[in-house]
Amino acid sequence: MRRLLAVFAVLALAVSAPRVLSAQDSSAVKQGHKEVRRDRRELRGDRKDIRHDTRDIRQDRRDVRQDLKQGDTTDARRDARDLRHDARDRRHDVRDARRDRRDLRQDRKDVHEDKQEKKDSTKD
Repeated sequence: MRRLLAVFAVLALAVSAPRVLSAQDSSAVKQGHKEVRRDRRELRGDRKDIRHDTRDIRQDRRDVRQDLKQGDTTDARRDARDLRHDARDRRHDVRDARRDRRDLRQDRKDVHEDKQEKKDSTKD
């Protein structure tokens, strides 16, 4: 009787193991898709910040030229300081966008590999 129960337990585990493993694989794929979406969202935000900072830089340059043309050096200095701040902020946003593109590329690669592993495991 014990032997029969042991055989039954082994068969039950053998039958249920592929289902459990495939469920774990699908959760890895789902997690990968979430990471890809998050990276895309962050990249869109960085691009939006870069466009905004670029507009600010153009406006600050116009303001500095206008202030110097009018002889207002105090406002020109203030606008030049704002220009430096916006340029620094834009550099940081460009750096963040580069990192997000790299993360996005890696996450896409990971999702593709997870799909391939899942496909290969179901063929066996």
